Amino acid sequence: MSVSLAINLSTFEPMFAQTEPTPSIDSNEQEKPMAPSILESSPNPLQLPTSPEDVKIQTILPITLQQALELAERNNRELQVTLLSLERSQAALREAQAAQFPTLGTNAELAVSADQEPPTDIELDIADSPTTFLGGIVEVNYDLFTFGRRSARIKAAEEQVRFDQLEVTRSREQIRLDIINAYYDLQEADEQVRINQSAVKNAQISLFDAQALEEGGLVARFDIVRARVQLANAEQELIQSQAEQDIASDQLARILGLSETVDIAAADSAQITAQWNQTLEQSLIAAFKNRVELEQQLAQRNISEQQRRAALADRRPTVSLFANYGVLGEFNSRVEDGFATGVRVGWNFFDGGATVARAAQEEANIKIAEVRFADTRSQIRLEVERAFKTLAANAKNIETATFALQQAQESLEMARFRFRSGIGTQLEVNTAENELTRAAGNRVRAILNYNRAFAALQRAISNF
Repeated sequence: MSVSLAINLSTFEPMFAQTEPTPSIDSNEQEKPMAPSILESSPNPLQLPTSPEDVKIQTILPITLQQALELAERNNRELQVTLLSLERSQAALREAQAAQFPTLGTNAELAVSADQEPPTDIELDIADSPTTFLGGIVEVNYDLFTFGRRSARIKAAEEQVRFDQLEVTRSREQIRLDIINAYYDLQEADEQVRINQSAVKNAQISLFDAQALEEGGLVARFDIVRARVQLANAEQELIQSQAEQDIASDQLARILGLSETVDIAAADSAQITAQWNQTLEQSLIAAFKNRVELEQQLAQRNISEQQRRAALADRRPTVSLFANYGVLGEFNSRVEDGFATGVRVGWNFFDGGATVARAAQEEANIKIAEVRFADTRSQIRLEVERAFKTLAANAKNIETATFALQQAQESLEMARFRFRSGIGTQLEVNTAENELTRAAGNRVRAILNYNRAFAALQRAISNF
């Protein structure tokens, strides 16, 4: 049965009438605000702060989600490692390709010998003088036939480059998801601070009302004490949420690799990003088609296959051509030289089974890659289904949380009216305040959980 997911965003417009719209994650705007240059990380990765001033926060800058993603592309250290790994594999490919060319080398030696017998008419002190010999050779070698070993190593290096290119793509997508989630965590922390600030204000109003009614003899001292307890609890929740806000900001700054002296805040407000219009089945097929993790397992299988071929080729002979020019003679005396060309054949008949063992290892690696391919495919399906169903659940939660928030606001107004009229109690007011705080938090969490599920679904099918 085909299932589709779509929500009517216009239903939630009244909730955000006082806020600016948040740009969509996959926005294709031509012009995007650049992140301030002060947020750039230090170009020296080995730099270590040595004084308190080096780590003291000097400024706090609000950034948008798009600016955070842009900063991560330049600063994220995990992405930098994957790019450097790609450069390393490209250098290894060039090394393997160098085997297609001949090699040119030389060696020379300077030898001293005192073993020669001197002529009879030479003085003894001269007879003891050593003789100096100078020799050298220059040789060109080219492996003519390697029976597949050279081509297998080159193909294995090419597949490794492809694997690392896919790893860069995978890393970018995962880092993007991590940043989006960290940004939403900061938004949730911001909203929780705002909600707790409102709770403190409501508790202050209730305490003021109770004190005013006590002066008129309409309420007991017990209601004053209860109102003060409510205010103290609200202030404690506010302090805790402010600490969590700082932690969320620090976590996002770490992922972005920012300067030690800069802190950030979320410039975007918490709103629904977009709606998902594909069915679950369409999302699954898109994920199987797009996810680079599946291609990586195929690339790893190809690497093992080529390495197996190279290992088996070690059991076969190697035919190479050579040409050399040599010089030999006494220093400051007669010199002899010569030129030679020929064919060399090398064949390692017996190596104790090492070649067969290496080939068996690579055969096992091929089967491992196949099993991991199937496991990765199963994991991708789970990720898509989980994100899809979480998205649908939170779309419904937004509706119920919005209704609950409206009812909680009305309930608080009625409880205050009853208390001020002398027919209600401070307990009713406190209960209504707590319900309003909980309803506001539930609505924020429903919105941000919807956004997180949307981002997770985008990541699951790799369409960022």
